[in-house]
Amino acid sequence: MRKEWGKNVNPEKLEKCAARPKLRAMPRILVYSGPNCPYCARAKALLQKKGAAFEDIDVRADPARLAEMKEKSGGKQTIPQIFIGDKHIGGCDDLYALDAQGGLDPLLAS
Repeated sequence: MRKEWGKNVNPEKLEKCAARPKLRAMPRILVYSGPNCPYCARAKALLQKKGAAFEDIDVRADPARLAEMKEKSGGKQTIPQIFIGDKHIGGCDDLYALDAQGGLDPLLAS
């Protein structure tokens, strides 16, 4: 053991910590959705499978958030509308197509 910053530090533990992969923060993910929406549920299930944390916004319960969704999506009114970082993905089919093309994982990792 050696003394470091006023603590006893075990060199073996330091090596283990240094060898751990560094965690990277995922971009902010917004899912504008509504209750009883199978497309919303399917899109959220894919994001959960990928381990992506997302903010689920119920636009049917909050007209202000619906207006926000329309503005951000260029006037789209269908749900879900999905945003990863500043990028508008679109709806459920768009999310699955992006994943099938291999484009979803890099976006989640950026």
